[in-house]
Amino acid sequence: MVQNGIVNAFSYGILINGYCKSKRIDEAMQLFDEMPQKGFLPDTFTYTTLIQGLWNAGKPRAAQELFKNMCYHGYRPNIITFSILLDGLCKQGDLDEALTLFEAMERSQLKPNHVSYTILIDGMCKAGKLHDAKEFFSRLFEKGLQPNVYTYGIIIKGLCIEGLLVEAYKVFRGMKDGGCSPNGCCYNVIIQGFLRHGDVPKASQLIEEMIGKGFTADATTAKLVMHLLPNDDLILRKLQNQTEGSKGVNVK
Repeated sequence: MVQNGIVNAFSYGILINGYCKSKRIDEAMQLFDEMPQKGFLPDTFTYTTLIQGLWNAGKPRAAQELFKNMCYHGYRPNIITFSILLDGLCKQGDLDEALTLFEAMERSQLKPNHVSYTILIDGMCKAGKLHDAKEFFSRLFEKGLQPNVYTYGIIIKGLCIEGLLVEAYKVFRGMKDGGCSPNGCCYNVIIQGFLRHGDVPKASQLIEEMIGKGFTADATTAKLVMHLLPNDDLILRKLQNQTEGSKGVNVK
């Protein structure tokens, strides 16, 4: 990209971002390596863009090396840079490294936000480390941070998977008091938990409540209802009425 015959660092950053989004990571790296040769230095935005691109391209080691390079050259990662690394590390199951990075954030001037906590909580739940996930969920409030519906959905699902239905229900009911009303996803998660663990009456109660609030059963909930409540015509009719005229699941 040339303007008045002069290529600038901002132009390089835009081009690198475009290549990364197009999954042309080799070309993005080529431009990045070319910048110093042209007398331009990458900024935090460019580093962060390329780190994200490398993770998306399945090159975690290269992404981590670039992060180290960024810090070595005196560039300060922002909250987005840290979130990308945390997410990548958790997805590849490297929770210890993710925790080390998180602790480095806590020691820095750049404090973790609710997104940082949510990424770790999700990684811990998927790794079967529910105790750690619960601890971090509690720390959110201690730090004065507000979990969003996505965070709540993750911890509720983790509790349900482990069969801790009473605790999951308590978290679910505490959402409104915490300033975050449940959405359709949260309802589906808690309903599926009760259905899978055989508490059909509680699940039916929550289905009625979900429908009353205008939320729709997702495909998994609908299949579980058909399997476990095949003779509950009232629930089946209500779910069917919600899916008619939409792309929802037919529960007949």
